Amino acid sequence: MTADVVAVEADAPYREITALLRKHRIGGLPVVDAGRKVVGVVSEADLLVPGARQGAPTAADLMTRPAVVIGPDELARTAARLMSRRKLRRLPVVDRHGHLMGILGRPDVLTVFTRPDEQIRREITQDVIMEGFFLDPAPFAVTVNDGIVTLAGPIGSVILGRNIADQARHVEGVVAVRDRFTYPVPAQATLSTPAHEGGQP
Repeated sequence: MTADVVAVEADAPYREITALLRKHRIGGLPVVDAGRKVVGVVSEADLLVPGARQGAPTAADLMTRPAVVIGPDELARTAARLMSRRKLRRLPVVDRHGHLMGILGRPDVLTVFTRPDEQIRREITQDVIMEGFFLDPAPFAVTVNDGIVTLAGPIGSVILGRNIADQARHVEGVVAVRDRFTYPVPAQATLSTPAHEGGQP
């Protein structure tokens, strides 16, 4: 995200909004209250709506509400899907209280998915498997193709394998993770019929 966000308060007048859009060459602004909580988004499209300049409109009059926002810990691919589904060019990033932290634009999201496969593979092997789970990465095969990660090799438990796969999904640039680990086969309980004591029942 871009942490240095240009935003306006809800009472900002029309002229101030248009001046900020021109000055910073952007297409929209988060609208915040006095405590920097995001209450809406105002865009060029909102300013061009017929009647938008009548009277003395403010950001609160023109903005789209509620704002579509995202948390700082969400995956980049989640942001990409949200922007695509809602046809958004920008996405405010807020903390758990709704306060503005930054903003994501389409270029910010797309940059993540241009990360080289070898860098992704190296981070999963070293940072996730070796340093995160204290495992020797040698028995595992980690391959990455266009951001799609495949994890293979024998592993001690289903829980451990799923935890590694989950951590791999959070590595920057990962599009998807395929769990191809070989898990141990659960031991089958031996069924036996108890012998009767003292002969025939």
